[in-house]
Amino acid sequence: MGLKSKLGRPYAKIVGNSNKKWIKNPINAQNRIFQSLIKSAQNTAFGIDHCFEKIKSYEDFQTSVPVVDYEKIKPYIERIQKGEEGVLWPGTPLYFCKTSGTTSGVKYIPISKESMPFHIKCAKDAILSYVAETANTNALKGGNIFIQGSPELDETSLIPVGRLSGIVAHYIPWYLKSSNFPSFETNCIEDWEEKLDVIIEETLCQNMTLISGIPPWVQMYFERIVAKTGKQVSEVFPNFSLLIFGGVAFEPYRKNFKQLIGKDIPSIETYPSSEGFIAYQDTQTEEGMLLCVNHGIFYEFIPAEEYFDKKPRRLSLQDVEIGVDYALILNTNAGLWGYSIGDTVRFVSKNPYRLVVTGRIKHFTSAFGEHVIGKEVENALQIALDKYPAEVNEFHVAPQVNPEQGLPYHEWFVEFKKEPKNVDDFVFCLDKNMQSQNTYYKDLIDGCVLQPLVVSKVINGGFIQYMKSVGKLGGQNKVPRLANNRDIADKLREFLYEK
Repeated sequence: MGLKSKLGRPYAKIVGNSNKKWIKNPINAQNRIFQSLIKSAQNTAFGIDHCFEKIKSYEDFQTSVPVVDYEKIKPYIERIQKGEEGVLWPGTPLYFCKTSGTTSGVKYIPISKESMPFHIKCAKDAILSYVAETANTNALKGGNIFIQGSPELDETSLIPVGRLSGIVAHYIPWYLKSSNFPSFETNCIEDWEEKLDVIIEETLCQNMTLISGIPPWVQMYFERIVAKTGKQVSEVFPNFSLLIFGGVAFEPYRKNFKQLIGKDIPSIETYPSSEGFIAYQDTQTEEGMLLCVNHGIFYEFIPAEEYFDKKPRRLSLQDVEIGVDYALILNTNAGLWGYSIGDTVRFVSKNPYRLVVTGRIKHFTSAFGEHVIGKEVENALQIALDKYPAEVNEFHVAPQVNPEQGLPYHEWFVEFKKEPKNVDDFVFCLDKNMQSQNTYYKDLIDGCVLQPLVVSKVINGGFIQYMKSVGKLGGQNKVPRLANNRDIADKLREFLYEK
């Protein structure tokens, strides 16, 4: 038995006992976090602008601090980027995490010296919770891999900039480094196809026991292994015993994962974000993920159905209800205040507080982490229509995660009123426009994670027939332009010229 697995159980027990203090007293933990955040940021530019010195209660905070999206805090971010200190949080951030949003395109989210440790602690505690509950340390006995982005940072500006997974790669605990894959050099390879080939070469002969990452990236890793060896993953890695995933919904991938692996593998779901590590699955027997209430974040919740009202209710943790969809609002020890992360969550338990992610507050397509938004698809389409004169009645975009052959893609269901003279040129232009609109989509195309988009032509009047078929014809009902699943897409296939 290796040192890691030998010490795993007692260490997991120690950490578990320590965590019980905040798990059993979540409201007290949140109140402490709230007071600490307000006190720490009182003399920042944001704190002065919003009268933090007068805030004595959550009600005062609600009055002083509005709910905002990235565009509203962007002026403060730009001040930090120019070198100003103490803007949103004391001092300057350790990093800016570059991420793609569903409302603002590329965003630069601050990570502070106070917030960074919690990104690591929560990931570690997710594994230790599994060990403590199951007494299974097999995942610690061999190699572990996190399929992630490049750890290289852009240090051309005052504050280093990188992707979250790349930043976290610099903080791998010492006791995992000797068995962690891929190598740092391999992780820095920008071309995904090349990188994946090297990852496979590095890991194929290893005793891999723990595999983690965003589902589409892990799926490609598994597919390459099966293609190269002719064996299922569980045959290649017979001691593979734990899968960790997060970032996008796992359900579209679950069936394919089982086929690729060859059997069911215990798994842990996590809820990391650039803004903070929000929750992780702490048990194999109950639904949902444990909300991290003692980790530098004060949470607020707006009932999703009220989100776009002029004065929606803002609730603290003690006032949430089970079974209600809430828009998640964060206040963090990296300087985000009243920040709407864009996700909707639903509590499945209040003792302890466990939740599931139910979607986004707005329609989007992000099956691969690309966060394509309505403005991007509309702009891309309009540019293509201008270049190749055509008219469109309606359209809908959905991901095709598991095509019968080839790479996944975005499928555009388009009802032309007037078709372009050359449809192939139009589609090519549309895809290039999408890449220019969304850098993450471009990365996925360049990295051969996705193939260029596919246009499926809907018959004349097809969208109307679809709306009628689902009982939503007339009134204010509209077909969403974007979806992150194929609920609408699969029905629209009944109204194509070529089924």
